[in-house]
Amino acid sequence: MTAAAAFAAALDRAQRTTTPITNLAPDAAIGLGTAYAAQHALIARRLARGERVTGVKLGFTSRAKAAQMGVDDVIIGTLTDAMRIEDGGTFDVRSAIHPRIEPEVAYLLGVDLDPLDDGPADPATADLLAAIAAVAPALEVIDSRYRDFRFSLDDVVADNASAAAYAIGPWRRPAEAGPLGNRAVRLELDGRLAQTGSTSAILGDPARAVAAARRLARLHGFVLPAGSVLLAGAATAAVPLAGHSLAEATVAGLGHASLRVAAGPTGSADPAGSADPTDPDRTETRS
Repeated sequence: MTAAAAFAAALDRAQRTTTPITNLAPDAAIGLGTAYAAQHALIARRLARGERVTGVKLGFTSRAKAAQMGVDDVIIGTLTDAMRIEDGGTFDVRSAIHPRIEPEVAYLLGVDLDPLDDGPADPATADLLAAIAAVAPALEVIDSRYRDFRFSLDDVVADNASAAAYAIGPWRRPAEAGPLGNRAVRLELDGRLAQTGSTSAILGDPARAVAAARRLARLHGFVLPAGSVLLAGAATAAVPLAGHSLAEATVAGLGHASLRVAAGPTGSADPAGSADPTDPDRTETRS
């Protein structure tokens, strides 16, 4: 068994048993190549159980967070249909180790986005905007499979960028939604404000996620067919989900998404109890 396959097996077991593990290589970096190979092997295990790829997600899209973590690029992970929750549907926190939730912007690709096409990287160019069929507010549940939610860059890449679940609000046509470069974002838990932020925290403009996803797909062996969902990254810090019953994300002028939370303890206690500094999508709270 290769190192990547062994890492994937350990992470898959951690996710399925809700039992956290130690870092994959606590004394040395495993390298991004091995980390992405482990992620692909991890997803292959899920597909072998009957899951289907529905899209991708980005992490470290906050420049401030990337600098804090010593990271100079965003990361990419895979979404599957088993992670999808209908808007207003239910997420069972007992299926995760220490779940946290964050508000995002989601894009729906209307055409195949060829990772091998070295076309314009500027997200304002017509080819990239034309690739977006719809846009929507979204919620993402993240859940690191590592003990105490602490990990290195290589660890989190192998762990599929901490992907756990997502819910997407009503889709809108891009022309109807308008530019999303600086929209106010609210995250509410049980009807109370938990975080505020701005879409500008997502790469300066969440539309840049399309160019970033295409570039990362080319570098790391992902495909982006028409119909794929793209979660552009978090607009606020992630917040622990256990102990709550309802989460709602609102993006000004775009709409809102929600999910309900099934009562019950998580598989493993999350000792932090607050926004975690090692969350790959965490941004500074904005007012």
